[in-house]
Amino acid sequence: MTNNLILLSVLALLSIGIVMVYSTSSIVALKSFDDEYYFLKKQLFFAFLGILLLMVGSRFPYQYWEKLAYPILALSFIGLVLVLVIGTRLGGSMRWIRFGPISVQPSECAKLGLIIYLSFFLSRKLKNVKNFSTGFLPPFIVTGILSLLVLLQPDYGTSFLLIAILFISLFVAGARILHLLLSLLLLVPLGLFLILNCPYRLKRLLAFFDPWSDPTDSGFQIIQSYLAFGSGGLFGLGLGNGRQKLFYLPEAHTDFILSVVGEELGFVGVIIIITLFFIVIFCGIKISFRARDLFGSFLALGLVSLVGLEALINMGAVMGLLPTKGTTLPFISYGGSSLIVSLTAIGILLNISSQSRA
Repeated sequence: MTNNLILLSVLALLSIGIVMVYSTSSIVALKSFDDEYYFLKKQLFFAFLGILLLMVGSRFPYQYWEKLAYPILALSFIGLVLVLVIGTRLGGSMRWIRFGPISVQPSECAKLGLIIYLSFFLSRKLKNVKNFSTGFLPPFIVTGILSLLVLLQPDYGTSFLLIAILFISLFVAGARILHLLLSLLLLVPLGLFLILNCPYRLKRLLAFFDPWSDPTDSGFQIIQSYLAFGSGGLFGLGLGNGRQKLFYLPEAHTDFILSVVGEELGFVGVIIIITLFFIVIFCGIKISFRARDLFGSFLALGLVSLVGLEALINMGAVMGLLPTKGTTLPFISYGGSSLIVSLTAIGILLNISSQSRA
């Protein structure tokens, strides 16, 4: 029952995403590539590949991921270093390594690598997790190095996500609250320093508090998002009838796709998407409780935390409840690496569930 609920919810989100990617990107694709189906065709390819990996992940015994924890972590480090050396710069960031027509985003793979490592480490060292030097510090250092490499791209949002997954995992494992609070006291000033000493991050933060103070620059995107949600009302303007995607709302098919959903499908469409994510998260937590071993429990928790946090951060940003972070909406936003990793995560989650205790 749990597996069916997750699978149906994810497939529903994926279907909505494919439709909305075409709706939001066709005009841009026609202008930039003379092909209105350009982004749709790529997203369909990514979805096909992701579903294949979901099927493989659901059949592949999750216990093998425990044996691969260190090799996958090493590959994550190598990928994050390589992208800084040979990566393709786009929009001021070096986040992609291009192989011909295919681009790979190593930071997306690093999320999965970190979750597998944390699950392996905490399941083996659970009795030592209250000890700072042997149970708390090692995963903190590993996550810190990964986050630093991601920050150098720069990608502030993914760094925040990696650290959030670490704190959730340590908290559930039973780490001392004092250790977690002291770590936060160290990280909060560091985060503020990174924001205050980077003009575009500072602009984003100020735009979060008052987007109308700079409506043509830093506040432009969130104001257009407000207009999209406000125009949609209860049932929306109708699929394909949105106006903000017509070169008003930047990144309409990626980070701000939910804004167009709100405009075209209305409040009802947004609530359906939120409900589907809630089902996935609820079932994922249930799987974590029922896993047959500690590794499976931590792995399920990490995977559902990844999907849940990404969805929460994206929704909060496009609704103006959080500063904009450049985080995609899982299963819905356009993007190959993100979609493939998210679907792979669901495949692993399904395998944990299939072996769970009654």
